[in-house]
Amino acid sequence: MRRLFPRTADDEVPGPADDGPRQPPREDTAGGEPWSIDALADAYAYPRPLPEGSGEHGEGVWLRANMVASLDGAAYHEGRSQPLSSEADMRVFGVLRGLADAVVVGAQTVRQEGYRPAREREVFARRRAAAGQGPAPAIAVVSAGLDLDFSLPLFTSPLVPTLLVTGAAAPQDRVAAAREAGAEVVFAGEGETVDPARLPGALARRGLRRLLTEGGPRLLGQLVAGNVLDELCFTLAPRITSGGASRIVDGPGLDVPVDFRLAGVLEEDGFLFTRYRRAAQPER
Repeated sequence: MRRLFPRTADDEVPGPADDGPRQPPREDTAGGEPWSIDALADAYAYPRPLPEGSGEHGEGVWLRANMVASLDGAAYHEGRSQPLSSEADMRVFGVLRGLADAVVVGAQTVRQEGYRPAREREVFARRRAAAGQGPAPAIAVVSAGLDLDFSLPLFTSPLVPTLLVTGAAAPQDRVAAAREAGAEVVFAGEGETVDPARLPGALARRGLRRLLTEGGPRLLGQLVAGNVLDELCFTLAPRITSGGASRIVDGPGLDVPVDFRLAGVLEEDGFLFTRYRRAAQPER
C-alpha cells in the first residue's frame, strides 16, 4: 500500500541527481506491502478533539461513511458489496470498525449482507481502552418498521448490545420484541421513521460519538439529506459491473450540492482508498 495524498517527508527521499526522488524501502510505501494496523489506524484517526456543536445538544460527534463502488459507479454487485471488495479494502474496513464507537447500518443492508455482531480484536484493545471505548463497536440498525429477525446472532449474542434506532411511533409490538431479544431501542424522531438530523445526537447522548456508517445507499442518502455526514471514506474498485445497481448515495436530490475536500488517498493493487471531509461545518 502506498500513500498518494497527502505526501509527507517520509514518503520520498532524495535519489541520485539524475533520477529524482525515489521511494524509500518502508512498509508503508514500498512494493505494495501492507501497512501495519497501527499505521492505518493513525491514517484514519477521528478528529481530536471531536468538533463541538455537531451533536443535537452540542455534543462532539463525528459521522463518517465507508463505501465501495466500481469504476462505473455501482455500489454493489448481485445485491452485495463483497464482490467489489479486496483484501486491502477489508483491512481498511476492519480498521474503521476498530476506531468507531458505533457502526450505523440500514435494516435492508443487515438483511442483504447477513450482518453479525462486531467482535473484539486484540490489536485494537489498547487503543480503544485509551480512548475510553468498549471492547468492540455497537451495531446500530436504523429501521422504521423493525422488520428484522431478532433470533439472529446480531441480536441474541453480541459482545456489545445491538441498538435499534427508530422513530417514537414505531410499531410497539416490534419494539417490545426487539427489547425481549436483548436489543436496546433508541428513538430519533417523532414519527415512524428516523429523523436523520437527530440520529447523531441520539447516539451521542449514549456516549457514542465516533460514528461509522456502512450504508446502504438509501441510509447514506438520508444522512446526506439530513446534513449530518462529516466524512466519506470511499474505495474505488478497479472493476466494471454494468447493470442497474444504485450509486453509493441513493436519496433525494439536494437543492445545493454539498462540497467535500480531499483528505487522503491510498492505493493498493489498483484500488484507491480515498477520504473526503466536508468542506464546511454548517450549524445543525
